[in-house]
Amino acid sequence: MSTTSVPSPGTAASGCAFGTVAAPGGVIDDGAVCWENGVVTFVGEASAAPASGGPAVPLPAGALLLPGLVDLHCHGAAGVDFSTASAAEARRAAAHLHRSGTTTFLASVVAGPPDRMAAAFRTLAPLAAEGLIAGLHAEGPFLSARRCGAQDPAFLIDPDPAVLEELLEAADGTLATMTYAPELPGADALVRALAAADVVPSPGHTEADDATAAASLAAARRELAAAAPGARPTVTHLFNGMAPLHHRAPGPAGACLRAAAAGEAVVELIADGVHLDPAIVHTVFALAGAENVALVSDSMAAAGLGDGSYLLGSSRVTVQGGRAVLADGGSLAGGTSTVLDGVRTALDAGVGLCRAVAAASSVPAAVLGLGDVVGALRPGLRADLVAVTAGLEPLAVVHGGRVQA
Repeated sequence: MSTTSVPSPGTAASGCAFGTVAAPGGVIDDGAVCWENGVVTFVGEASAAPASGGPAVPLPAGALLLPGLVDLHCHGAAGVDFSTASAAEARRAAAHLHRSGTTTFLASVVAGPPDRMAAAFRTLAPLAAEGLIAGLHAEGPFLSARRCGAQDPAFLIDPDPAVLEELLEAADGTLATMTYAPELPGADALVRALAAADVVPSPGHTEADDATAAASLAAARRELAAAAPGARPTVTHLFNGMAPLHHRAPGPAGACLRAAAAGEAVVELIADGVHLDPAIVHTVFALAGAENVALVSDSMAAAGLGDGSYLLGSSRVTVQGGRAVLADGGSLAGGTSTVLDGVRTALDAGVGLCRAVAAASSVPAAVLGLGDVVGALRPGLRADLVAVTAGLEPLAVVHGGRVQA
């Protein structure tokens, strides 16, 4: 489902990169990716690469070539919080994220007073029109106060059509996803309104029971498919912000897993080693299938920086050892890792390379309706590429055909 367009990179440079390629059909051991004017023109064996493919990106032997990564849930980076950022600050964060390998992402805004959320949307929407971000994600304000996590409960409200309309107007067609609690009064009508506005509903920060979560996901799937065949709801950071899965009180997690396993939903996983044990990451891939999992960062302003004190919306956050928590010592407050870090965690947990990469690229790209633009190394798609070592340490990033400085 797409709420924004991704502009052509225009006169972006042409070039080639050589290494082991994580291609849609499988790994190409001695491969090449070439592009012209920012669009991929060749993916295949290095021996068959066109001689006129442009200058080669300097890479060491053994480099692994991945598609540019796609993040559905990102609150900021490089000291910038998208909920309160100026346009200049948001651009700085976008540039940092692009250099980290996340070449397509949604800017996530936490719950706040409707006018403040709307102001953030008005600041960020022009960046979506330029293609610096792929759109907006509203994490609230229609969330459960009992499962608020790092969200400020003072700003959480039941679904309100007037508030939704204010946010949609401010987003100007760039709102791509919205997290909501299915058990709240008015949630059913909210799902219908979101789908009608081409916004993906995403259950999360919820106290819903199994039946309520299952019914809401099924309704979201029907409403989305009516407007865009194949479109699916997402689940905001599965297991985080919801009751734990228990054999006598399953809560929403079981319903979300079943929906994903049936291909009816995509579940987000924060695979940073903090929000989820790596064994849970492996288990979800095994149960739901990589085609129904999206690795997300949930990164906040501390991403790319060191330990210290930061803001997430109006909440003060302390980061120590890369772990972000509310300053009062309470809930986890977003992540400090990148999607590439999540791919590495998934690999270490036993998830295969192509499956982990798909969950960080083609799956989230399809959620956004951008599968024909980004998310894979395939001719005709935008030339977004991440070159990494065997240990998935970044070597170079190409965004729209241009090597990022």
